[in-house]
Amino acid sequence: MAQKEVGIGLIGYAFMGKTHSNAYRQVDKFFDTPVKPVLRAICGRNEANVSKAAEHLGWQSYETDFRKLIERSDIDIIDIASPGNEHLPMALAAAAAGKTVFCEKPLGNTLDEAKQMTDAVEKSGSVNMVCFNYRRVPAVALAKRMIEDGTLGKIYHFRARYLQDWIADPNFPLVWRLKKEVAGSGTLGDIGAHIIDLSQYLVGNLTSVAGTLETFIKQRPLQAASTGTEGLGAAASEEMGEVTVDDAGVWCGRFGNGALGSFEATRFAHGRRNFNTFEINGSKGSVAFNFERMNELEYYNAEDPDDRQGFRTINVNEGSQPYSGVYWPPGHIIGYEHSFINTVSDLLNAHAEGKSKHPTFREGAQINAVLDAIEKASASKRWEEIEQL
Repeated sequence: MAQKEVGIGLIGYAFMGKTHSNAYRQVDKFFDTPVKPVLRAICGRNEANVSKAAEHLGWQSYETDFRKLIERSDIDIIDIASPGNEHLPMALAAAAAGKTVFCEKPLGNTLDEAKQMTDAVEKSGSVNMVCFNYRRVPAVALAKRMIEDGTLGKIYHFRARYLQDWIADPNFPLVWRLKKEVAGSGTLGDIGAHIIDLSQYLVGNLTSVAGTLETFIKQRPLQAASTGTEGLGAAASEEMGEVTVDDAGVWCGRFGNGALGSFEATRFAHGRRNFNTFEINGSKGSVAFNFERMNELEYYNAEDPDDRQGFRTINVNEGSQPYSGVYWPPGHIIGYEHSFINTVSDLLNAHAEGKSKHPTFREGAQINAVLDAIEKASASKRWEEIEQL
């Protein structure tokens, strides 16, 4: 029997637009999805750029007005992969239209926006999901399984670093990610949100935080005319503008289960391209993960004999591990794009079942609550409690 088709409407065509488009094209080649995604339309304000993107990325058509996209009867899932200041109106419109809503992180530019979006999808009954793709990296999924089955025992510590260097050059231009009115925050919301999400997915909700944020480069060259084709790259003009977001953040936190967390996020770490790492220590052992070696999970078993103790490297494409056997034979590694394919597979299952899967908008809003508390802690120089939603 032929799969039922489900129409996809994607808003955004740059970096995340490319990753999402690829995931929809590839997902049913590997997963036995209950529905077949059809790339109905991609949306962007610049008609020349979005029409080019539609042809290049495999979409049947394009729109320049997100409201027209949402109103289309042939589109069932609205995928929001646009800058943060656009998430709220798009999600509210999609929820009002009864569409399944899939949104890039962070959910809102503010906690209030995230709450509004959560209320909207819950009121409308719309299936909803936030794109925190690192949750579905096989090594992370295996770490989750090991925590849940008690392999690590009682969890004491979660420590994470997310380091990049793509704006370490002070002459890198003032792109939208460096403007608070568009991005909401800088490194904190862009990459810090990922390690916060991983911590809460793996260990549980944070309840309080203390930390500091810093902007190292206060002014940058304005961006030259955009072609709309760049990922994280951009060309600079000669005119200068003010950077209105953070460049780096360091914070610590307490989890509801008593564990302690320490976090660092920066885009000023020369030599670190996408160094997303964490280590979790429990009463029975530890696990450690580095996304730049994403097919491996380090595991230490404290109950091993004393002459055989040490971290072992687990290849995460073996046996009954999460997502093993979906792509290639054992030992044949996967990459960044597969985390999105895995995510979209779960999205399609959620749509078919009419039941949201993790992380829901409510879980995404909880990340916004942590971001909000970190900003308050940086300003107050005190511990701040995190609102629990």
